[in-house]
Amino acid sequence: MAADTFCPTCANLLFVKASEVGDLVFYCQCCPYVYAIDRQITRAVPLKKKEVDDVLGGEDAWKNVQKTNVPCPKCGHTAAYFMEVQTRSADEPATLFFKCEKCAHNWREG
Repeated sequence: MAADTFCPTCANLLFVKASEVGDLVFYCQCCPYVYAIDRQITRAVPLKKKEVDDVLGGEDAWKNVQKTNVPCPKCGHTAAYFMEVQTRSADEPATLFFKCEKCAHNWREG
């Protein structure tokens, strides 16, 4: 049994709890099956990182945008490109996305 996580009697998922003695046991919620855990059980599960989509459209989206005088929070340069995107419902204000002209730092307001 050791690392199985399903009940051999009814095939339901086994849960872990402390027994009356204080030891850990696998138990089934649907039948009286109980299995004493007598050693450490580990399982390595590799995590697959989710690919992040560029919601602003990538570098092509910044080609034909306007420039304004606003200080960059990263480098302090006073010129940045900006675009207005409706990220919430239509009855709420749009979000302004900025990209510093000097260091290319991105930030948003709103």
